[in-house]
Amino acid sequence: MSGRRFLVLHLPRLTTDRIRQREPELRQAPIATWVSVGSRRQLAAVDAPGTGLHAEQALADAQAMHPGLVLRPAAPAADLAFLDRLALWALRFTPLAASDPPDSLVLGIAGASGLFGGEAALLARISGSLARGGVTAHAVIAGVADAAAVLARSGQHGRIVEPGGEAAAIACLPLATLRLPADCRAGLHRLGLQRIGDALRQPRAPLRRRFGQTLLDALDAVTGDRPRSLPPVRPPPEFIAVQDFLEPIITRPAIDHALDHLLEPLCSALVAAGQGARQVTLRAFRVDGDVQEITIGTGLPSRTPAHLRRLFADRLGELEPDLGFERITLQADVANAWSAAQPGMAAVIHYPRGHPQETAELLDRLLQRLPIWRLAACSSHWPERSVARASPFGPIAPHGPESRLAMPVLAMPVLAIPVRLLTRPVPLTVVAAAPNGPPLRLRLGGRLCQVAWADGPERIEPEWWRETPAQLGRDYYRVELETGVRLWVGRSRETWPGRPARWFLHGHLA
Repeated sequence: MSGRRFLVLHLPRLTTDRIRQREPELRQAPIATWVSVGSRRQLAAVDAPGTGLHAEQALADAQAMHPGLVLRPAAPAADLAFLDRLALWALRFTPLAASDPPDSLVLGIAGASGLFGGEAALLARISGSLARGGVTAHAVIAGVADAAAVLARSGQHGRIVEPGGEAAAIACLPLATLRLPADCRAGLHRLGLQRIGDALRQPRAPLRRRFGQTLLDALDAVTGDRPRSLPPVRPPPEFIAVQDFLEPIITRPAIDHALDHLLEPLCSALVAAGQGARQVTLRAFRVDGDVQEITIGTGLPSRTPAHLRRLFADRLGELEPDLGFERITLQADVANAWSAAQPGMAAVIHYPRGHPQETAELLDRLLQRLPIWRLAACSSHWPERSVARASPFGPIAPHGPESRLAMPVLAMPVLAIPVRLLTRPVPLTVVAAAPNGPPLRLRLGGRLCQVAWADGPERIEPEWWRETPAQLGRDYYRVELETGVRLWVGRSRETWPGRPARWFLHGHLA
């Protein structure tokens, strides 16, 4: 445990602070949330000083005692999202920030406090920033995260526990600060155990037999013997560049300059590590506590500042500075080993084989504006399953032996594969030369069109290992209209004699 330091923020009014931020007109109004418990409605969270209201009080009683109370339904999911957003905000102070539901944040500050003038200065800065944003917080620093958490929940705001002093600091705290189940707390109180120190002095075996492993886990966590594992809200990045500003920046030229200033050290770190970025995230921390993100991705690993700058250029307009950004970070979320070329890349785009990286950069720029994909052959002769969308950067796999694209020309003419296959076939009204013959006329787009010539049928049977017995086979025709339009028209083969066939348009030929 040596060298570890944690700053824990307990947010006792998390729910009501979230509502006040969303509805600024309620800043001074008494407010509470309610929840249904069976047939009874009761208060869940209360922020109404001087009214005598409290959580778990009947909603009807609360309204009778204070008619002006503003009520909102409880929203646990929104509270957790707000807590995660605050954890993202805390990343401006340390790369290790985790949410500890339902109402706490844990920040690993070992090595980070020196950047802000010491632990006391860091604690004051974080608490002050939250207070200015309308969030009430009790902050404590200690070498054990759960020890700092129980101190914060007991209301000891601003306390800094020296390394090794955690056991003495928590010994006199009530057991209620451990977040134990109600029945466990009641059982401990019946035994005369009121404080954490009382429970720590008891033999472990009887405690485990009577109260189970939950109590021992809580005691081990608060002493640091077996600390809890809290996943960080964002994994610590290996490649990151940070820029703080003495004065908040607002204008687009200032943001562009900051991005240029961050790209150079980030790409230099990637070069030194022999890596290339596949995903880069820019985070802009606004002075009012809002955190905005822009993420760009690349098809191949990249570490060229000019290329990454072009990818961010169109996205920077999404930022809303408002009162200004006081900090901007740029980090490579995903990085791969650097490779100047990728097998199969040139064959995908038909670009000169000597310039695969230039092709990848072109695709990266296009991907910022529209989706890009290529068709990959699948092992199926059923038209809807014969191709699928694939990444344009991936290697080209050979066609499967059962793919329509892999069938020899003699077995299936080239024209039988439509240039454009419709996702959903369009029903057609068709007049055929004979009950099972090719179409003579068809109605397309509300117009009756004459068929100049038709070739077929090409008969396709269902894939029995995939389809249900009700699936019918199909006959496909290559059709050219008198207007010159060439279509791929299908007909479902019916099993009942005399039943009219169903025609549909399934694709367009060259």
